[in-house]
Amino acid sequence: MVMPDLNLLIALDALLAEESVARAAKRLRLSPSAMSRTLARLREVMGDPLLVRAGRGLVPSPRALALKAEVRDIVHTAETILRPLEALDLGHLTRSFTLRAREGFAETFGPALIARIDAEAPGVRLRFVPKLDKDSSPLRDGSVDLETGILDGSIGPEIRAQALFQDRFVGVVRAQHPLGEGVMTAARYAAGRHIAVSRRGLAKGGIDAILARLGLERAIKISVGSFSAALALARASDLIATVPARHTAALQAGMYPFPLDVPEITISLLWHPRHEADPGHRWLRGCVREVCGAGANGQ
Repeated sequence: MVMPDLNLLIALDALLAEESVARAAKRLRLSPSAMSRTLARLREVMGDPLLVRAGRGLVPSPRALALKAEVRDIVHTAETILRPLEALDLGHLTRSFTLRAREGFAETFGPALIARIDAEAPGVRLRFVPKLDKDSSPLRDGSVDLETGILDGSIGPEIRAQALFQDRFVGVVRAQHPLGEGVMTAARYAAGRHIAVSRRGLAKGGIDAILARLGLERAIKISVGSFSAALALARASDLIATVPARHTAALQAGMYPFPLDVPEITISLLWHPRHEADPGHRWLRGCVREVCGAGANGQ
């Protein structure tokens, strides 16, 4: 069996990333003619044009598009394996990390996490981006380093996960709301006017299914796509927002939350296996776990 030339994978990764022979050559410090010959060899080996002329540029073939992320992962893994392991010097670590989470996470846990990072690794920069869906692509392509969320079948099978904390949905109303007085029951909760939260625009969700089992139904007056929007509306009206208690604790300031008899949910930390052994990434995962675990029973 003839072993394939694995150097071709590095060239293929550069070509698919740059979609240009000249830029790929510059990236790998080769001449354009050498990179052009390598592309010709790749086409012969793989039986596919890979990059096709379109006007003055090149566009990837369908097979090239399908392989792009996989090739990037293979090359990244090889680079990690062959890189000498160095002791992590947090005091001199200069790096940016991107964390994707739903609204409320940064406001609730961000201050403590930033304080922890500043104290241990002042050269590290943290970037929060909104989680608009459950697509695992940002973790796969490396545009997101860490993500928080609820595990379900939509998460990529290769994605690593670790539980951060337990949370529970609560009803939240403005201060001096009539629901702030007296004993809260499922019937009182259902009888109010509600804000539904759904990124997909669904009119009903898990809370409604639980109420239905009790023979109850809530009147939904408006549907929004985020917890922050729901809480802002509830703050300025008599509507009820139903949100995860710990996740949105900082957004509930000055409002009245009341418990609901619903099952707890588990919020997990997610990352791609390419970062499993990365010392800096491993350190950040530990920071997030400890910050989210602190006071877990206090909110």
